[in-house]
Amino acid sequence: MKDEELEVKYIVSDLNGIRQNLERLNALLVQERVLEVNLRFDTEENLLARQFRVLRLRYDTIARLTYKGPALNQDGVRLRKEIEFEVSDFSAARSLLEALDYRVAMIYEKYRQAYVIREVEISLDELPYGTFVELEGPSTGRIREVNSLLKLDWDKRIDESYAALFERLRIENGLKFRDLIFENFVGLKIEPGDMGIQPADC
Repeated sequence: MKDEELEVKYIVSDLNGIRQNLERLNALLVQERVLEVNLRFDTEENLLARQFRVLRLRYDTIARLTYKGPALNQDGVRLRKEIEFEVSDFSAARSLLEALDYRVAMIYEKYRQAYVIREVEISLDELPYGTFVELEGPSTGRIREVNSLLKLDWDKRIDESYAALFERLRIENGLKFRDLIFENFVGLKIEPGDMGIQPADC
């Protein structure tokens, strides 16, 4: 179980280029590319979202339940309280949350592949609206060290969550659907500028 998350996130234009760079650096592959299905829960009044807290049930190769607290900025890196643990039964965990009067407020999907180098986990994420890199590590200094190895522009860090970027897209483009899933984005062309962000690998 983890109790803290220290990370930075970027949108990138060439995810395969980042992957090739990681392989050249002899980064350790710790997770093969896999589809994640994430259910975000909230009250009917969206109390958690209003307090910038997250309650999430995720399934990829295993099921995990996660709580995240409000994010703080620590030397340019997002620091959040995070409690995450594995659950043995995804459906039972969902039923439990719903019995406690939480509802599924949003479903989002992404493909994720993960590497580790110098104690920093690098996640390569493919979402319906773009490709991203997340760096999570034990300290800001170590994250910045790996960031330099990957030649990512530190000033193009993204402070918002994937859900917050999606909400911006929904408002700006008048999207009517609730869920950030690949099926909903078929036929849509989304550019980083539509979310007010820029690729960090250009």
